Amino acid sequence: MLAATGAMAFQGGGESDLSFTVVDAIIIGLVEGITEYLPISSTGHILVANELLGLNETAEAERLMDAYAICVQAGAILAVLVIYKQRVIQMVEGILGRSEDGRRILVAIISSFVPTAILAVTLFDFVKERLFGVGYISIAWIGGGLVILYLGRGAFFNRPGKDLNELTVTNAVTIGLMQALAIWPGTSRSLVTIIAGLFVGLSLRAAVEYSFLLGLVTLTAATAFAGLQDGSELIAAFGWTTPLVGLLVAFVSAVAAVRWMVSYLNTQGFEIFGWYRLAVGVAGLVLVGVGVLPFGS
Repeated sequence: MLAATGAMAFQGGGESDLSFTVVDAIIIGLVEGITEYLPISSTGHILVANELLGLNETAEAERLMDAYAICVQAGAILAVLVIYKQRVIQMVEGILGRSEDGRRILVAIISSFVPTAILAVTLFDFVKERLFGVGYISIAWIGGGLVILYLGRGAFFNRPGKDLNELTVTNAVTIGLMQALAIWPGTSRSLVTIIAGLFVGLSLRAAVEYSFLLGLVTLTAATAFAGLQDGSELIAAFGWTTPLVGLLVAFVSAVAAVRWMVSYLNTQGFEIFGWYRLAVGVAGLVLVGVGVLPFGS
């Protein structure tokens, strides 16, 4: 219990018994922004951060923090809108019939989003009851790390591939089906969509960009749903200050993380994320083993 311990609770004028400080909001915003688009699982990191900060001590607090984390994703969404604004404009032009490439990319993104949404709605409750614990997150981190290192032994991440405007609807549906694997926290939506993009023949650069653009739609849908469902309760519990602080911090850190990742992969390999996942996964299991964190949810 780091920032939450010994700090004044920020209730935002609401009636929630959740102790949530501005410092907590900054930490959660940083975790969200840095990890959302990197292939290391933002959901896994946020769930573990909530446990370490003591923000998941009651079922009601856990529910509020889940909704809070989803809404703070708006900062990460804005980051991609800023960085890839020209591509977003191209897709808007595609809707207006002014860009064939923009239309093709938008059709591909929608084709990926639909199967993900169907599977997420169908499987989310089942997965949450069974796989949202730190132990299961750590296993997913380690599993994903091993996959990255195994694929990195060959030329999987470096082979030439096609551009985004060459992506077919069938390719896009395949990516969307794989994106649904990220319902299991620790798996990483970015990781599975990048690997899926490479699998269907995209270059690494195109696969990374497509993962970001698909995340823009997927995260916007999740954020809008959470806002409509829990928005008034979130404001009652937290007020306006901590959500806005978290969103701003998530935006700034997501911009930095995305720009770093794109620049890093221009000259370096993908394996750094595999080693990181192994390290954080082992650390999570150690914390579970010594009793600091619970294995299950």
